Amino acid sequence: MNRLFGTDGIRGVANRDLTPELVFRIGRIIASLLRKKESRPQVLIGRDTRLSGGMLEGSLAAGITSAGVSVRLLGIIPTPGVAYLARSLQATAGVMISASHNPIEDNGLKIFDHRGLKLSPRVEKQIETIYFDCDRSREKLPRPEGAAIGRVIHDRGAGQRYLEYLKKYSSSLEGMRLAVDCGHGAASLFAGELLRNLGAKVEILHGEPDGALINVNCGATDTADLQAAVVRLGADAGLAFDGDADRLVAVDEQGAVVDGDAIMSICAIDMARRGTLRKNTLVATVMSNGALDLLAEEHGFKLVRTAVGDRYVLEKMLEGGYNLGGEQSGHVIFSDYITTGDGLLTALQLLATMIDGGLPLSLMAGRLKRLPQVLYNLPVNVPGRWEENPAIAAALKNLRGELGPRGRILVRASGTEPLIRIMLEAPLSEEELWDKASSLAGLIAREQG
Repeated sequence: MNRLFGTDGIRGVANRDLTPELVFRIGRIIASLLRKKESRPQVLIGRDTRLSGGMLEGSLAAGITSAGVSVRLLGIIPTPGVAYLARSLQATAGVMISASHNPIEDNGLKIFDHRGLKLSPRVEKQIETIYFDCDRSREKLPRPEGAAIGRVIHDRGAGQRYLEYLKKYSSSLEGMRLAVDCGHGAASLFAGELLRNLGAKVEILHGEPDGALINVNCGATDTADLQAAVVRLGADAGLAFDGDADRLVAVDEQGAVVDGDAIMSICAIDMARRGTLRKNTLVATVMSNGALDLLAEEHGFKLVRTAVGDRYVLEKMLEGGYNLGGEQSGHVIFSDYITTGDGLLTALQLLATMIDGGLPLSLMAGRLKRLPQVLYNLPVNVPGRWEENPAIAAALKNLRGELGPRGRILVRASGTEPLIRIMLEAPLSEEELWDKASSLAGLIAREQG
């Protein structure tokens, strides 16, 4: 079956895979579906700083308004800002134009419903069916004229309303010294203002909203500059955001990386202690380190695992009535406040926990005694049907025996990039794990031709 959606919306190289024509048609399809539900629907559109963002914003707005639905342009704003405003402004839907942590040439569409939730698989399939049913579907889509055409509204105060919402759930940061890497992305317009208004002394790195540099050797995917800056400044912590600021990777006062697993462990221990961890449960994906299971047992809370992808984390949280979950990559969801991963909110929660506990970040993160784990990313043109290959299946069986009872293997096609991701975890040296992951990757590459 033809597919548009991956695990986090629609993504591709802008102007090659994700063309203005494709985005225009997606806009028309979204608008036509919304018109069937409401008499006067409105769609919010936000974007990160990518060079292609303005081009795709114009195409999306044109497609939506051509089908008789109005749009509200939010400008450059973090993805969670779109999710929050969709709910608070009672919009019919929200679309974020971003490829998150992907390279600058990529872009994407993340679509939220009126509750600030990502579209269900059923609705995604409905959009794909209409899109690929080209001629007949195009004839059925509305094309109003005159006063019935949708309007474009420029909302220049949207970002400030999102910041004010975050401030309501913030603690004073007086006395804290922070280094902050905005990755030249959406956080560039928000992180410094938010943290300084709360009293922190802030050193900004890569803080220009530059779509030609977004995620390039900076931000949550490359923390080398931030680690050096934290040590140089004697900062209490470093904070790194990805392109659309829906994930956070931190750095402790000694310059060591504090990833999503460690951040979740810190917040889960604190929330469990205060009795605010709903149903005493943390939700994480199968990629999270096995040490989280041991830490949960030690501190008296439960860990529930899901498939990879923050949408699956949120689905499990909503299903079970839980309020904390996330991914090793730094997507952390505090569902009492926001319906998606939010790097800025996660930073505020982490810093509040540091202040309340009175401990340095290194000690708090050090409670998570990690099992050695490696992640090998194998570039592929098309993931193929590696799961059904007998040689690969035999290699995986042998490898499981080599890793032992505490070992884990996860091989999966990425839902956001043309990669097969190979994760190995076991009480072995990292060098041994890298050798085994490399050998497995070589076999998969050869078997796929």
